[in-house]
Amino acid sequence: MPPLSLADVGTSAAAAVGVAGFQDRLEVGSSRQVVVCLIDGLGWNQLTAHATLAPHLTSLVGGAIDAVFPTTTPVGLGALGTGLLPGAHGLVGASFLLPETGAILSPLHWGDDPLPVMVQPERTVFEAVAASGVVMTTVSQGAYRDSGLTRAVLRGGEYRPADTADERVAQVAQVLARGERSFTYVYWFELDRIGHEFGVDSAEWRTALDRADAFVGRLIDALPSGATLLVTADHGMVDCPPAARISIEDTAALMHGVHRVAGEPRARHVYARAGAAVDVEQAWRSELKGRAMVLTRAQVIDEGLLGRVDEALEERIGDIMAVPSGRGMLASKVDSRVSRLLG
Repeated sequence: MPPLSLADVGTSAAAAVGVAGFQDRLEVGSSRQVVVCLIDGLGWNQLTAHATLAPHLTSLVGGAIDAVFPTTTPVGLGALGTGLLPGAHGLVGASFLLPETGAILSPLHWGDDPLPVMVQPERTVFEAVAASGVVMTTVSQGAYRDSGLTRAVLRGGEYRPADTADERVAQVAQVLARGERSFTYVYWFELDRIGHEFGVDSAEWRTALDRADAFVGRLIDALPSGATLLVTADHGMVDCPPAARISIEDTAALMHGVHRVAGEPRARHVYARAGAAVDVEQAWRSELKGRAMVLTRAQVIDEGLLGRVDEALEERIGDIMAVPSGRGMLASKVDSRVSRLLG
């Protein structure tokens, strides 16, 4: 049995409200109404280290589960929304190559092209919930309603745009007040953005954690009898100081034979030129020895880092993947803004 992960949250919530075909691996138990709140960027280690700043969060029962690899928002939301690991839902990084088009897809900046259902055709948990007759609702920023990422992995049910904390609480309360069996998903993004810019444990981050905790407190207060609140996150975060950054394009050995670089600074997909994959692997292993784990595509698949990988999706994975150790970062000009972030 695989360890509990983010892929079990949505499926357990669906099972809890009585949707057939899902397993309650988190042991939520039967509940007429379930609210799943995802706080972007809040890992278990961060929460436990700052427990005094988050009384509502730390008052909840529960424990740590695994993020999915690579630990970045599109991959995590894919797991939550589909109940599948990345090797099956196909969003294998913050950006990755789509072999069928030859283009790099960045799911956080995704509109209509390529069609989301073509990239991720599997039925989502939200679609299954809605089809079962349970009220399925997503409460999140209006700007995300028609994004490619939402339509790829969070499609299904009603989307209620809510750009402020007050609006989100009100929308959740309205759904719960109907008294029908329901699954409500609500997204809190601010902590992630603050952490990326200012770093974990900064004054700004601590203030943002206080706001996230207050929001959770308001959700708790909105719960009627018989309803359940699940709070989770898509990934945690570490600070990567400038001294720990390696610039890919400024390191000649890392560019030899490389066709495309994708992923993000903590998990890079590297696609080699034709016939150069072995040379790229050897160069990256040599240059990054002791500073990053370098894996071939076959090793990523064989070690199960993405779960079982659908054969049709294998070439979305880089010829190699490089994962820095410690607080290291593999900065690149392909995502220069992200590569300058602290968190």
